[in-house]
Parts: sequence; C-alpha cells; structure tokens
Amino acid sequence: MYTAHPDRYADMPYRRTGRSGLKLPALSLGLWHNFGPDRPAETQRAILRRAFDLGVTHFDLANNYGPPPGAAEEALGGFLRTDFARYRDELVISTKAGYLMWPGPYGEWGSRKYLLSSLDQSLARMGLDYVDIFYSHRPDPETPLEETMGALHSAVQQGKALYVGVSNYSAEETREAARILGELGTPLLIHQPRYSMLDRRPEDEGLLDTLDELQVGSIAYSPLEQGLLTARYLDGIPEDSRAASDSPFLNTDAVTEDLVAKLRALNDIAGARGQSLAQMALAWVLRGGRVTSALVGASSPQQLEDSVAAIRNLDFSDDELSRIDAVIKG
Repeated sequence: MYTAHPDRYADMPYRRTGRSGLKLPALSLGLWHNFGPDRPAETQRAILRRAFDLGVTHFDLANNYGPPPGAAEEALGGFLRTDFARYRDELVISTKAGYLMWPGPYGEWGSRKYLLSSLDQSLARMGLDYVDIFYSHRPDPETPLEETMGALHSAVQQGKALYVGVSNYSAEETREAARILGELGTPLLIHQPRYSMLDRRPEDEGLLDTLDELQVGSIAYSPLEQGLLTARYLDGIPEDSRAASDSPFLNTDAVTEDLVAKLRALNDIAGARGQSLAQMALAWVLRGGRVTSALVGASSPQQLEDSVAAIRNLDFSDDELSRIDAVIKG
C-alpha cells in the first residue's frame, strides 16, 4: 500500500488562487498525453506517487485527455482507488469539457447539455462524487455565454464541482464570464491559458492584466512550449521527439535554425542561473507571482523531479529578464 512521504509539504510553495481560499502548488501535474493505455501503468503510478510526495497536490485533466479520449480520467480513477483514496481531501482534481468528446451535436463546445453530461461522465470515469475545479475548456461562438456559465454554476449548485474556471478565453470573454458568474453567485476561480517564454499572448493581449484586476487565478499550460523549452532541441530535432513525429501540436517546420539558436542562448542564461532550460522556463512563467501555478507533464518520475527543482530559484534579476527578452525578440 502506498504511503505518502511525511515531508511532502516541506518545500513546495503554495499560492492563493485569486481572491479565493484555495491554494495551488506552484507546479501542478497535467495528465494529458502520458496517461493512456499506450503508456505502462506502473510508470503512470510512479509519476503520480512521486508528484504527491513532492507536494504536487493538483492533478489536472480534461474529458478528452488520453489518448483515447477519457483514458486519462479512467487511469486516474484506478490510481485514486488503489493509492490515493485516503488522501482525497489533500488533492485538487480538475477536469474540463469543450472539445470533441463524442459524435453528434451534443458532444463538444459549450451547451448546458454537453457540459453537464460530460461532467457526469468524467465523475464516473474517475469514481468521484465531485471535482475540485470544472472548466469550460474553450469559448463557444454559437452558445450564449450565459448558458455556458450557467452550466458551470449548476455544477457547483449540484455539488459536482467546488469551483469553476475557463480556459482559452480572451480577456474580454473572461471579463464577461466573470461578470455572469458573479451575478449567479459562483465566482470565477481560475483561467487556464497557454503561456510560455515563447508564447506571450496572455501578456500581449491583456489577459494577465484582466485577471489581476478581477482577482482571478491563473494556471499556465504548455509552459515548456511542447518540449521546445527543454534540452531536447538544442542540437536540432531528435528522432524520437514530438516534432519528429509531426504531431499536430509540434512539427518539424517549427524547429528552425533561428529557433535552435535562440534556445541555445536561453540555455546559456539558464546555466548561469544554475538551472536547466526547462527549469528556467518554468521559473519564468511563475516569476513575480502573477501566475498561480504552472502545469507540467511528465513521462517519468525523473522528468517530474527535474521540473519540480525549478522552485528552488523563481527570482530573476532585471538583467536576466532583459537578456531573455533580447534573445526571444532578437
């Protein structure tokens, strides 16, 4: 039987999420592409155990994570029963609905029917009575935002979610979502945007400013930019990399000579800080406390440990930030 490490809360910093009472670990574990049946169950179990032992108390999912869709939630459900049942109240478990999950007109986007049906399916797959956070995974251009937010409110009223969030919403959409939810009496807890040193849209498009103003938390996904901000691409494209497989999320066209040169320059800055490139990339997202948590994936416990080591140095000098900006924008 798994017994969690007694010192699991000794080192991980926990940050308050917006103006709520909920704190999240600086690093959270995303169960995206490493928790399907194509990955060994023992490796999955080892990653989850190591995460919790290191103070990573937040496991983030979506209905369509796997592959195939639903597999990650099913996998976590099994490990919750065998390893984490007695630690449920020490865990924050989130899931989302918005992307295609089943065929037909009710299997994606933001209708009340889809969101609440999907949540019921997610709870069944994980064997849970509730999730801690339920997200609208993307805005629906054809469904009134009042309906989508009303469904999130209903999830809380029904006791199936403690908090609600949105993901991939613009600053303007987020402001309106927060207004609607506030009027309903279910505050918007958190936004999950894509954000990294290479993808600064949350800064450039005013989303982070909006979240600060609204006192809404944030959790950044793809802070390592699909693995680009790691050591894997410093010498080009490895044969076993995501880019080499021409993944829909990263392909060979993205890994240009110019980008590789920038990655090497960033790696030099990281080395001077005593960090790997990946650790510096995570620290950069978390700098200054504007972002509540950064989501990391892991294919092994060792990779997770390397990511968590980023918390040892989250501070940047003005010179370091200027040098990073010069590399990115150069």
